[in-house]
Amino acid sequence: MAQKLSRRERIRFGIRRKISGTAQKPRLSVFRSNRDIYAQLIDDDNGVTLASASSKEKDILAQAVNKTEKSKLVGASLARKASELGLTKCVFDRGGYLYHGRVKAIADGAREGGLNF
Repeated sequence: MAQKLSRRERIRFGIRRKISGTAQKPRLSVFRSNRDIYAQLIDDDNGVTLASASSKEKDILAQAVNKTEKSKLVGASLARKASELGLTKCVFDRGGYLYHGRVKAIADGAREGGLNF
C-alpha cells in the first residue's frame, strides 16, 4: 500500500512542477478518498484557496446517487462558486490520480458548469 501512495506522490509532484494557479487562472485541485471527493480552486501565487466543494456538502450528500455522479455534482458546485467569483478559466490538477472515473466526472461537471480548462 505504501508503494502505491509513494507512486501517486511522485506523479503528483511531477504535475505540480509543470502547473501552477494564479488569481485569474486558478488551479483546480482534486483529492479523492475512498468515500468522498474534494475539489479546490487555488491561487498558488498568494497561497490562497479561492473556492472549494466536496461530496460532504448538504445538497450533494442528500442526493441518492453513486460516487461518480456525486463527483459530477461536486464539479458543478465548484463551477457555480467560481462563476460567482467571476472566474471562467482554470488549470486542472488531477493530483496524481488517473484521469478516469470520479476524477473525470469532476472535470466534466466543472466544464458543464462553465469552467474552461
